[in-house]
Amino acid sequence: MLRAALALLALLSLLSCGEMVTDQNKDARILLMGDSMMAANRGLGHSVGNEIERRLGAEVIDRSVIGARYFYYLPVSGAAGLRLTAQYRKGDWDWVVLNGGGNDLLFGCGCAACNRMVDRLISADGTTGAIPDLVRQLRRDGARVVYSGYLRNPGLYTPVRACRPYGDELDRRLTRLAATDPKGIFFAPMSDIVPRGDASMFQFDLIHPSAKGSAAIAARLAKVMQSR
Repeated sequence: MLRAALALLALLSLLSCGEMVTDQNKDARILLMGDSMMAANRGLGHSVGNEIERRLGAEVIDRSVIGARYFYYLPVSGAAGLRLTAQYRKGDWDWVVLNGGGNDLLFGCGCAACNRMVDRLISADGTTGAIPDLVRQLRRDGARVVYSGYLRNPGLYTPVRACRPYGDELDRRLTRLAATDPKGIFFAPMSDIVPRGDASMFQFDLIHPSAKGSAAIAARLAKVMQSR
């Protein structure tokens, strides 16, 4: 049943995939990649990418996809952008903004005994793994990179509460990755954005950001880019 549900999600995600680089937007200089934290509220015009555009006055090519993971092996995963690395397209990007890894923890190991998964995503010193491999590719292609952490939900009961220790460790390792290239890689933590017990930052599932939550994420990401 789980495989069937994921296959259906993959097909549906084809419809929700972000913009493609076309003649109409080939001059855009900001690419956004990631999972549902980035893609949430896009249909209403209030996704993280939409809000970054408003704050910076610059076009954002948003290729984020609901359900995206680093380790995703269904045949449709690449074309649908469900494999996070497949969202990338080379271009004259000044910035690539992205997140990812949460769905690998949630679906890959159920937020239980995930130490090996965290290591596959990024090593303890922040230098090896799927995340550093992708980030360094982006840097080789000339873009500066902002990697976003995930929102936390203090004081709220959610299905992903068990993920928190692994999310905290992921943040620590992403901080170390950013320290290896302080002029080109920036980590933007989101763990302190949500006030304790504030459900207004989330949709009804208390996992995905509401429009208010997306705006708060975008504000922090835009501030990073404006200060560099």
